[in-house]
Amino acid sequence: MSTIAGESFSATPTAGMQQLLSFDNGLQLVQAGNGIVTRGNNYANTLTGLLQTSSLKTVFPTGNPLAAQLQTVANVMSVRAQLGLNRQIFFCDFGSFDTHGLQLETQQALLQQLSQAVLAFYQATQEMGIAQSVTTFTASEFGRTLNPSGTDGSDHAWGNHHFILGGGVQGGKFYGTFPSLVLGSENDANNRGTLIPTTALAQYGATLAQWFGVSSANLPSVFPNIGSFATSDLGFLG
Repeated sequence: MSTIAGESFSATPTAGMQQLLSFDNGLQLVQAGNGIVTRGNNYANTLTGLLQTSSLKTVFPTGNPLAAQLQTVANVMSVRAQLGLNRQIFFCDFGSFDTHGLQLETQQALLQQLSQAVLAFYQATQEMGIAQSVTTFTASEFGRTLNPSGTDGSDHAWGNHHFILGGGVQGGKFYGTFPSLVLGSENDANNRGTLIPTTALAQYGATLAQWFGVSSANLPSVFPNIGSFATSDLGFLG
């Protein structure tokens, strides 16, 4: 045990942290921060305990960082009833696509991992009987130029392609206007194959948001520019 300013604290790290978080120093801001940390620890402990009860049997590929993330997401979904949650958003990160060199070799391996990870995740949603209620979609900061760089790669561009997967998706189709892949075409911003988007990110997001439960009346609050486009529903979700 140790004593600081007349208070006795445990030498055990965990017990000492709990005492610090519950110590009333009279400062409201500190107490509010302690409350947030305490609730976070409690939620983490609850989730950790529940995940140990997950009975998900779908096999995810090993050595695949995206698959590991999606497996965790699937396990959290499997205990959603115990958590009392019915709407959840999960973000998984999968990088290294900024290929200024060795693009074919790099992206071949990355796209294989992406394909295998997403397949396993979709199979997990089927196992749980919730495929119709789960939508997986991609997002990215930028695309790549059609014209290669001088080092077996490509440079930062603008428009990009994305895919959407799930039981509620109207699949097997291209949505939006497929651009010309000819350098210097009307879809090319700078004669290097920097594609001008034919569909707005706001439309993409608004379609997903409405499926998730956002009303059309509230869309402008989420996507301020949505009124500039002909439709707020691209039709890829039933």
